[in-house]
Amino acid sequence: MPAARRTVRAAGLPAASSAPARLRVGVIGAGRVGAVLGAALAAAGHDVVAASGLSTASADRAARLLPGAPLVPADEVVAASDLVVLAVPDDTLPGLVAGLADTGAWRAGQLTFHTSGAHGLAVLAPAERAGVLALALHPAMTFTGAAEDAERLVGAPFGVTSRPEHRPVAETLVLEMGGEPFFVAEADRGLYHAALVTGANHLVTLVAEATDLLRTAGVADPARVLAPLLTAALDNGLRRGDRGLTGPVSRGDAGTVAHHLTMLAERAPDSVAAYVAMAQRTAERTLAAGRLKAHEAAPLLDLLCRSAHPTTPTTARTDDPAGSR
Repeated sequence: MPAARRTVRAAGLPAASSAPARLRVGVIGAGRVGAVLGAALAAAGHDVVAASGLSTASADRAARLLPGAPLVPADEVVAASDLVVLAVPDDTLPGLVAGLADTGAWRAGQLTFHTSGAHGLAVLAPAERAGVLALALHPAMTFTGAAEDAERLVGAPFGVTSRPEHRPVAETLVLEMGGEPFFVAEADRGLYHAALVTGANHLVTLVAEATDLLRTAGVADPARVLAPLLTAALDNGLRRGDRGLTGPVSRGDAGTVAHHLTMLAERAPDSVAAYVAMAQRTAERTLAAGRLKAHEAAPLLDLLCRSAHPTTPTTARTDDPAGSR
């Protein structure tokens, strides 16, 4: 049975004998994620019939990835679609779903899924009350709007939250888009998303920070220096966890860390706080993993604590001759 037919049947929509095998798909939010997912559903045999997007970039992206799909208001996208893809910012999603419900846009028998990692099913409750089969399908992948986004979708993990009876629908849709589903409980959705933000978004910040520091140190091509080092470090972290850690913090080398802090304060003061915060967490994890003994870690942790919370006197010291002046 073709994948699209399986989706229709699993969703409880009319059987293929009385309805088209393909679903009419609408994309609300033709941004970096929505347009790519819409294109993937089209490649799986569905019809992308409408999209919405406010920016010029969204219009250009829709024209490139969703050819023939008109850009119309969100309620018109819902009216035209069997499956509605909600690919809007996290903070926009609750108001959008509720607003569509208030205007009677949702109808029984429709499918919808949102792409937010932060939200689960609760945000879709207004649509569910209207009889819509609701899913949370979050691609655990970064999308930048570049041409390689479609290729990154192939084999990408999707964090799925659904009603138990709707898991076959969720699995089928993810597989149709080229992804690999794994399930996340509703109560764990926020922690799941925080983990991905820590790993992906903060990683980009760390790489950019390291690049800037190398450039400040006179290294002409920071990427050439960092690429092999960071690739090896990522591999170590994924395969070995805390056991893959190297460097002065893992050795309890407080002298080296103190020198780093002095250099950063002189040459890159905006980077001090981030260095201290990461070094503190690294030291805590190293200690918990048994890589350092408590007495070995104590001088380092003391240094980092003093650096994170420098003393700011509010009154003159009584033993300071300048205090009387």
